[in-house]
Amino acid sequence: MKQPNSLNLGGLCFAWAIFVGASVGCWSARPDDVVVYAALDREFSEPILSAEATASGLHVLPVYDLESTKTLGLVARIEAESGSPQCDLFWNNEILHTLRLKEAGLLRPLNIPDSTLEQYPEQFRDVDKTWIGIAARARVIIVNTRLMPDRSQWPTKVADLGDASRPEPRALAKPLFGTTATHMTVLHERWGDDEFRDFLKRLSQTTTVVSGNKQVATGVAAGEFAWGMTDTDDAIIELEQGGEVAIIYPDQDSVGALLIPNTLACPMNSPHSANADRLLASLLRPEIETRLADGPSAQIPLHQSVRDQSRLFANESEQPRWMNVPWEQVSRRWPQTKELLTGWLHDLGVP
Repeated sequence: MKQPNSLNLGGLCFAWAIFVGASVGCWSARPDDVVVYAALDREFSEPILSAEATASGLHVLPVYDLESTKTLGLVARIEAESGSPQCDLFWNNEILHTLRLKEAGLLRPLNIPDSTLEQYPEQFRDVDKTWIGIAARARVIIVNTRLMPDRSQWPTKVADLGDASRPEPRALAKPLFGTTATHMTVLHERWGDDEFRDFLKRLSQTTTVVSGNKQVATGVAAGEFAWGMTDTDDAIIELEQGGEVAIIYPDQDSVGALLIPNTLACPMNSPHSANADRLLASLLRPEIETRLADGPSAQIPLHQSVRDQSRLFANESEQPRWMNVPWEQVSRRWPQTKELLTGWLHDLGVP
């Protein structure tokens, strides 16, 4: 997998050429500039950033992540640029590596009032105000209902992935990146070393590792797999396109399903911090989460005023039970989890 250059990449000229490909040469600095590194898929984040640029009067300069590097490409850039920050606002599509940037001392406190922060659940806002979570995705099981017509036989918990008594072919995204990496780290923190190692050993015998969550969802919809673990944004696309699939929120009789938010954060000593504060305030309006909820990815609003507005739950009497996650502890667990996962994938022969 191609990795981003860990050195200073020539500032935003290189970033624009590589990540956006929209122009050759750097732009001239303007007093209304604000540079946004956006890991949320460009098709979802770009229309919002464009609209907010117009509404706020800011000159928003977005740098989008490459699919091949997932979120880690932009995280690595922020780390590499720490001596001369280029990013003013980081819109991450997950939370684990935002927390790791905080631990490295690379994020500043957000200049937003407590009354705004209090509109979001406690586990999705930092007590030190260095990040805030919005518009989440859930980790879910997607089932092919043609291959598994009997609902009573459907998997109901994450641990079913490693259940060798189940005969169905199943899939999981490569767990070194994105939400699957976050999910695995949460499981490692919750279960401890021995149980997590045993889970990986059982997965080796039961589960096919594919390149990403989208490939899990499309593989299940196509009948290549009977079921798999993916995210709500990938699962609902298959459902709404008429696929013979169903979405299951796992572990409803125990810890609940995992909810992973987008996160907004501002790197320390960025060149346009005041403009970043203005754009941040704009992105924290409830209308932004409503737009993400209504869009193709059906993201789950976290803001108090729009929390129930998700078509994912249109046929549900209530929202699923969500897992309560000690995110700071989980982020510290990642290096150990990564080491175990890397060894496990090597033993499987997965590049």
